[in-house]
Amino acid sequence: MEAAPAVLAARNLRVGFRIPGGVMQAVDGVSFELRRGETLGLVGESGSGKTLTSLALLRLLESPPAELSADGIDFEGRDLLGLSEGAMADLRGAGLSMIFQEPMTSLNPLMTIGRQIDEPLVRHLGLSKRVARERTLDLLRRVGIAGPEMAVRQYPHQLSGGMRQRVMIAIALACRPSVLIADEPTTALDVTVQAQILALLRALQEEMGTAILLITHDLAVIAETAHRVAVMYAGRIVETGPVAALFEAPLHPYTEGLLRSIPRITRERGGDLPEIPGVVPAPGALPAGCAFAARCGFAVAECQELRPVLEPMGGGREVACWRPRHG
Repeated sequence: MEAAPAVLAARNLRVGFRIPGGVMQAVDGVSFELRRGETLGLVGESGSGKTLTSLALLRLLESPPAELSADGIDFEGRDLLGLSEGAMADLRGAGLSMIFQEPMTSLNPLMTIGRQIDEPLVRHLGLSKRVARERTLDLLRRVGIAGPEMAVRQYPHQLSGGMRQRVMIAIALACRPSVLIADEPTTALDVTVQAQILALLRALQEEMGTAILLITHDLAVIAETAHRVAVMYAGRIVETGPVAALFEAPLHPYTEGLLRSIPRITRERGGDLPEIPGVVPAPGALPAGCAFAARCGFAVAECQELRPVLEPMGGGREVACWRPRHG
């Protein structure tokens, strides 16, 4: 059976910031495809470039100081880099939507919750204010907010962190986008509500064929939710593949280290938690070769001198490594 067509594809996406002496490359040649009805997990340590990648896809980075380039960012047959700001504004919240990581800085403190959810329904779908408010109340119920009739009259500061996050999710889902970028969508939620939100995202996906780019540091969420996963390190994708295959036999030493560092209740009491030694190199100080070489226990001279590129390994898997672990 043929794979579903790509609804969003990035080709050689790069994000840099101009500094004295040149450009600091924070996202360096990222490429991926996101298919209709698929969840692609994007994982990596803090500072690896995951959120910058998502903001670049929506062209939400201020330029200057950011410098965005790519061979293409294709969304349903259109190159987003060639669209005017007005055309991008029409797409954001409608065809392309995003759940932002920090709701307190993303929600408008001067607008009620109801108005903030009503607004995209009126602007993008042309609903009347009465119909939009009915849809808003239904969305708030679906994301687990009790008493939505009261919530629509409240302001963000009157809600808990978890409730604000659910409001962000309601806004992102309002127009039933074909692509949803979810940046740590369950960070502020307890385990029970997290499960409800992930179930809601899966239901939307099954109902509408929504493609989801799920950005998270939580590998357990990836294991339960994603179909494929892309591992980022120092602004570059170092491994991609189906979730089950990648978790069972990681190819890149960095991926192997991430999986080994997951706390498990089966470990001996008092035993040390495995860790990846060292720190992520600063974007402006990346080595000539593999960015992970200084932290890798399997590195050889070639790793220090030459940068590996993503190479196909069969079974829908790719890795950028001179010495893949299970190749």
